[in-house]
Amino acid sequence: MNLVDETQDLLAVLEERPPDAWSEEDAGPLAERLRHVLRAHNHRYYVLDDPLIADAEYDRLMEALRRLEQRFPALQTPDSPTVRVGGPPLDRFEKVRHPQPLLSLSNAFTPDDLRAWYERCLKGLRPVHGEDVTPALIAELKIDGLAVALTYEAGRLAVGATRGDGQVGENITRNIQTIRAIPLRIPVGDGPEAPERLEVRGEVYMRKSAFEALNARLVERGDKPFANPRNAAAGSLRQLDPSVTAERPLTFFAYGLGPTTAEPPPTQHRQLAWLQTLGFPVNPHTRRFTALDDVLDYCARWTHDRDALDYEIDGVVVKIDEVAYQETLGNISNAPRWAIAYKFPAQEATTRLLDIIVNVGRTGAIKPEAVLEPVQIGGVTVSQATLHNEDYILKRDIRIGDRVVVKRAGDVIPQVVAPIPEARTGEEKPWRMPARCPACGTELVRLDGEADYYCVSADCPAQFIRLLEHYASRAAMDIEGLGARLAVQLVEAGLVRHLTDLYRLRREALLALEGFAERKADNLIRAIDASRQRPLSRLLFGLGIRHVGKTTAELLVRHFASLEALGAASREALEAIDGIGPVIAMSLVDWFAVPENRHLVDELRALGVNTERWPEEAPDGGAGEATRPLDGKTFVLTGTLPTLSRSEARALIEEAGGRVTGSVSRKTDYVVAGADPGSKLTRARELGVPVLDEAALRALIESPAT
Repeated sequence: MNLVDETQDLLAVLEERPPDAWSEEDAGPLAERLRHVLRAHNHRYYVLDDPLIADAEYDRLMEALRRLEQRFPALQTPDSPTVRVGGPPLDRFEKVRHPQPLLSLSNAFTPDDLRAWYERCLKGLRPVHGEDVTPALIAELKIDGLAVALTYEAGRLAVGATRGDGQVGENITRNIQTIRAIPLRIPVGDGPEAPERLEVRGEVYMRKSAFEALNARLVERGDKPFANPRNAAAGSLRQLDPSVTAERPLTFFAYGLGPTTAEPPPTQHRQLAWLQTLGFPVNPHTRRFTALDDVLDYCARWTHDRDALDYEIDGVVVKIDEVAYQETLGNISNAPRWAIAYKFPAQEATTRLLDIIVNVGRTGAIKPEAVLEPVQIGGVTVSQATLHNEDYILKRDIRIGDRVVVKRAGDVIPQVVAPIPEARTGEEKPWRMPARCPACGTELVRLDGEADYYCVSADCPAQFIRLLEHYASRAAMDIEGLGARLAVQLVEAGLVRHLTDLYRLRREALLALEGFAERKADNLIRAIDASRQRPLSRLLFGLGIRHVGKTTAELLVRHFASLEALGAASREALEAIDGIGPVIAMSLVDWFAVPENRHLVDELRALGVNTERWPEEAPDGGAGEATRPLDGKTFVLTGTLPTLSRSEARALIEEAGGRVTGSVSRKTDYVVAGADPGSKLTRARELGVPVLDEAALRALIESPAT
């Protein structure tokens, strides 16, 4: 049985029979299996930088072994993964013995776990410091990178070492020297005098935006991309050639002290402040609290907000602030009693890709979707995930039958991140986009510069179902009760084949449908009738014209008093509007050039649907024009983005009020870079222009306008 299969078998065994249900006789073989599998995964994670499972699955195996050994202490062996920290050092680097062990951290998975840890701390402190002791707490974001120890002698960086197994690490000094965030000499600037000897501990990591750019470059030249930023940081730091490390965008946060000849400050928060004065970067979100409830609020906030950061965090480290209290509490075999890691719900998991299907969007875009063996991610069962487009699948060599890494970040739609080629059996099947639309059989086309394939048939039923659902949505015509399920029912029953059919629906026809009683039918008829008098901008948005979102629709209505006037506008007239670029202008001209679409507008007007601008929608009819998130900002696009074509990215920016130009100058506000960015990225860096990836661009657009 290979490692992947054995791991999945163990997880299934533990799901059926948790550790607390085993007898000591039966637990012995199980503990040995767990040790064997965990050692193998430690080797892949820490030595090969090529993990086969998600962190959450590893944590479940480790927690199971720890619970077995706690119940039956005789089962614990001297080399158990539970008494070790990380994996062994790489043979290719000189070994470094740490003067003071770099310990791991115990984990808390729930608020109750954190409260129990705090109670244990109080129990340990009260006999020494009094019954009324109330230690302050430090909460630090747990950066998902690679722990290192930096030794400075007479203010100069002497040794940089990885944590390794906690006792012995690897000498990576030459690679550490290439990381610009790490000072080669301290203090930096006018800081305090450097001690004769100082060890600084911290985390080397890679920002998400830099990780995406690095992976794009690797894929472009045919190399294997990294699975996540943590792996990218570890793989980059363990390069034998320091020049390779120098090319990788690594950075660093300091989080603590090791041995030093100086008299260190007496609290953790003052130690971090001291490190800052010496020139070390410290995470700006670290906070000191005097009450545990405030720490729990902090943990809850970052559980929700972690995706807003440009680096990965997988939890919050909580520490007793006073060093004297830390010394009283001491350590267990591999972790301090005075600190704990509050782990977030997992955002990644591995599972089997059962199939790849395609869906037809309301604009005709054909989107591939992964059908997954159901898996729990962050407390949610995930059985489907996006695969973006054909290029995304082919560049990553994702195959039907693969074990894959699936990520669910916040409320974002789950996505397949990467396959695990080592788990392949030879039965996996490569996938290609079908030649014809799965809904109507029309041959699919891929437009120049587009990442997606399209069904161009105006009679495609799948497109119309999604258009009907969009038209009735709250942001468009707000037809209460007409959701996705009813849209399918109305179309499949033949009652609605065009948007205009909505306004011809009769009560008797609805009552013949399954699930309809008189009240439901009457409510739907009333909701449809009420939609006739929606503002023009809502109708324009509801028509589903490509690149015309809600904000753009509102902008257009301020310049055109009716749908007829908008339909008569030339491309040049549209482009003259600030915020309407060539992509949006051409999309509008093309839509109104189709006779069926003009006929639709005429029919809607004849059926009593408002096609005229309301007075309050006019430029002087309200309290002024709404501010859009990118108003006044100039962008330059370079390289290939993961899910957006160049024209789609331009339209997205223009819809949010931004302007796209062809060259980088000092007047450029942002450069949006994808794979193979070329000289524009170099110019942006020379001028200090901020560089965004696709995810950062979307976050900027979704942020409140200022």
